[in-house]
Amino acid sequence: MKISGNKGEWSELYVLIRLLADGKIYYAREDLTVNEDCYLPILKIFRDETEFHHVEYHRNDNENIELYFNGAFIYKISTAELESAAKFFYDAIIHGEGKGAFEIQGAENFMEKLKCQKIKADSAKNADITLEVHDPFINYDRICAFSIKSNLGNAPTLFNASQGTNFKFEVFGVSDDEVDAINAISTRNKVKDRISKIEGVNFVSVLNEIFAQNLKFIDTQMEKFIAEMLKIYYCENVSDCAKLAKLLEQRDPLNFNVNNLYQHKLKKFLCAVALGFKPTKIWDGMDESNGGYIIVKENGEVLAYHLYNRDEFERYLLNNTKLDTASTSRHKFGKIYVEGDKKFINLNLQIRFK
Repeated sequence: MKISGNKGEWSELYVLIRLLADGKIYYAREDLTVNEDCYLPILKIFRDETEFHHVEYHRNDNENIELYFNGAFIYKISTAELESAAKFFYDAIIHGEGKGAFEIQGAENFMEKLKCQKIKADSAKNADITLEVHDPFINYDRICAFSIKSNLGNAPTLFNASQGTNFKFEVFGVSDDEVDAINAISTRNKVKDRISKIEGVNFVSVLNEIFAQNLKFIDTQMEKFIAEMLKIYYCENVSDCAKLAKLLEQRDPLNFNVNNLYQHKLKKFLCAVALGFKPTKIWDGMDESNGGYIIVKENGEVLAYHLYNRDEFERYLLNNTKLDTASTSRHKFGKIYVEGDKKFINLNLQIRFK
């Protein structure tokens, strides 16, 4: 059976092979450079593809990896072979054509050797890879899960759009006769161009109740905070998250009157999204990726933001993300509609890496 995937999906398999070959993962600084003084030695990597397909990779020395399938030892794979495979997959990924899925010739053979049937983790889970590492901070071996993001292809999304990520705003300064004409605008930036014809919008609610509930776990004001950020994005065409935080600090629309509070709240939201928050899945405030975040750099280097360096991770997220406009037809937003004697428009939240 031929296996295909996009660059982000193939990158998950690349990370597995790269980490097996290296036997450790270095921490990243906030600018995504390697911190050569800090790393986690990797003892094991776990992979559960189905309830009946459990693989463990044990690294007991620098020469070989022991592979266990459903609890039984199968064979050893040399780290030299894994190093060669990592280079092969990296080259194949960066030379993969287009934005969509592609095959890597010969990938199936090596995947079979690793007992991998899939190239990526279950999309329902926020954690993409689970490791047992030696934690030098507490001198203890611990199991931790990481989310993976790849810079080998197009900029990945941090927070995916859906109909569940729509925010409802009341529309002002538009007559009944103008509604159809505004909705008919179909330019490349049609939502922002439609908004430019509106006198003003006021936040009403988050349409999805689960999303609204989850936001309250982060902060009771988070709904209003995100709504103010969306207003600036769609009305003033400012997308950069760090710039949005600065504008909110200057204007203080929620009357916090506390220095750097908007930036602080935005960093907490971005970090929650990165580590387990999903808009339409009930969230208990816990980090699903309890280890942190793994990033594949353009040069193939694999670095981690461990939760011990959470501050650096939050600064990285703030400085490297932006708001983005998703498909209006798929996610049902960007058109004025009438309810009773009032007019409304839904605006959608999606966040992408720059």
